[in-house]
Amino acid sequence: MKKIIAMLLVCAMCIGALAGCSKSGSDNQGNAGGKQEELTGIDKIIREAEGMTLEELAKKAIEESKGKTFYGVGNSSRGKSALPKFIEYLQTIDSSYTMEFEWQQPKNNKIFEQLTADSLKSTGTFAMTLIQDGNQIQSKMVDTNILRTFIPKQWAEANKTTADAYKGYLPLQTLNKVFEFNNTGSAKFTNCWDFVYDGNHSLYMDIDSELVGKNFLYMLTEDKYAGYLKDAYDQLDSSKKSYFDPVINAMASDAADLGLGANGKYALAWIKLWVESYNAQTDDGPICNTLVSKSATDQSGLLVYSKLRSVEESADVSVNNITVAAYQDNYVGIGGYGYNHYLFVTKNSPLPWTACAFIAYMTCTQEGFSAWGKDMGGYSSNPDVAAQTEAVYNHSKGGCDENGNVVFDAKNDRGYDWWVNTGKLVLEDPEYCSKVAFTVGSWIEMLTKYSE
Repeated sequence: MKKIIAMLLVCAMCIGALAGCSKSGSDNQGNAGGKQEELTGIDKIIREAEGMTLEELAKKAIEESKGKTFYGVGNSSRGKSALPKFIEYLQTIDSSYTMEFEWQQPKNNKIFEQLTADSLKSTGTFAMTLIQDGNQIQSKMVDTNILRTFIPKQWAEANKTTADAYKGYLPLQTLNKVFEFNNTGSAKFTNCWDFVYDGNHSLYMDIDSELVGKNFLYMLTEDKYAGYLKDAYDQLDSSKKSYFDPVINAMASDAADLGLGANGKYALAWIKLWVESYNAQTDDGPICNTLVSKSATDQSGLLVYSKLRSVEESADVSVNNITVAAYQDNYVGIGGYGYNHYLFVTKNSPLPWTACAFIAYMTCTQEGFSAWGKDMGGYSSNPDVAAQTEAVYNHSKGGCDENGNVVFDAKNDRGYDWWVNTGKLVLEDPEYCSKVAFTVGSWIEMLTKYSE
């Protein structure tokens, strides 16, 4: 069996390398042909739009879409809440402006199929999209030339870059999934390895039903995050090291076959133990509802942090029944996973100027981001908007009463910078995920198959 797995891994790496070669020279921005002087169609519009202010874009949008219908599609339903605010903004420039709109949120990962089908039309239905899952965005949307990245001028300036210099896609926000555990019992989770220790079965959305969860596992093999796991392992006591050592040592050859770095075996060991032990769930909402109950003694989970906002307090249910693992002073290792919602213009957008203006509005104004920013656990990619959002909603004191007394410590959001630096959030990198999706992905697929 070991030889068969090794042969499959080598084949996977060869195919992945060939796929990488076929993509060489592709534009990381997602604009066909790159940012060259001779551009046409949508690419020309985007290039021009990237040099405009929001107000200048708004005027172009009014001219283009007045009296028309705007169709958007996204993984977040809140695009439907942001569009009326956008229309109100345009009406401050032209009081007679009107625009109808429809916003779709496909289920079961169908957004990629829907955008692919729409891309076959000479003029598409969807003007833009708000989409997640960096791996599939890279392989299904950008490498196939279906979506275009637009970088608003004011967003670039806030991030101290330019549209030409920036490499990557435009994130609206980063969301985090964090390790939490029910604290009504005696179980302790002070190290990220505790979540894969003997007898623990953390609640987690199944990696085949929400693929950003699989991207989390891919990212653990990246050198930086594998290093976090090694550092956390080093701080375990001898008894726990003895438990993990056989698995870690057994992963050394696979890590070498997969071309991983010096700490790759620690990443593969954690992944193996996690995949073989987690309690698969269908959604983060039920996971949250379970963990905050008194009856969930000693249970743990990895789930969207913002789900805590909707907990209804009662005698048996309370946010105080859970602890956010990384908020403990003595916690060691990764605190969770961060992934993005990305914004794109479709290659055959029927309203490209309006799409660019809407994207700029969401990423460059606090009001435009408010549909997402009103809740904890969602962080604008624009540092100016992030600061304005915190000033309005004060999420860092979200668990305090009107007198500033802490009522629910878990709801005092430490913010993006804290989560990335102190909380050691594992951040999704679309390019890396796409690079290892076939190699590490095949290894995980075999792992799940043989663990059944």
